[in-house]
Amino acid sequence: MDKGGRTGSEDSVAKRDLREEEATLWRMVVRDIKPLRPPRSPHRIVSAAKVEPPASIPEVPRPMPVVTGRSFLPLQSEKPKPRPAELSVDVRAPGLDDTSWKRLSRGQMKVDARLDLHGYVVQEAFERLYDFMQRARVRNWRCVEVVTGLGSGETSGLIRRELPMWLQRGDLRSMVLAVVHPHAANHGSVRILLKTRRR
Repeated sequence: MDKGGRTGSEDSVAKRDLREEEATLWRMVVRDIKPLRPPRSPHRIVSAAKVEPPASIPEVPRPMPVVTGRSFLPLQSEKPKPRPAELSVDVRAPGLDDTSWKRLSRGQMKVDARLDLHGYVVQEAFERLYDFMQRARVRNWRCVEVVTGLGSGETSGLIRRELPMWLQRGDLRSMVLAVVHPHAANHGSVRILLKTRRR
């Protein structure tokens, strides 16, 4: 330890001036060394605080191209189909001719098939009616009869009351022209006049 209190190891690392011979030798050592990266110019260093985001460019709506040609005609929105008239029992439908209406309402029209819904719960009755109507479409029946009964018990007349609403469904209503009670004194069955395809 010297007078200043420093150890020998501290003296060995203390900064000192190079002698002329040492400086010459050091220049010879480093003269062929090339830096890995060029020094950065001070004017390229930009503070992050000064960087501003580019102004957003408003989008301009592009005009739709005018397409000509027979195969590129503009699509036209389909007109909504008119809703079929509300179905009511014993009410003549618009467009039904006099002869057909008189024969149907008087019970004089020949019945092509009959469906009896006695003894079925409501869901089963609807399923049987739906299948029956699909068969009528396939077989091109003109007039069918559906027996609902007047009903008894807790669900008295439920199927009879539900039947017009079932026939009002879109997939069944398009088939039906008119519905009547063939017997004025007995509303436990209806006859349904159906649209048919030309044979």
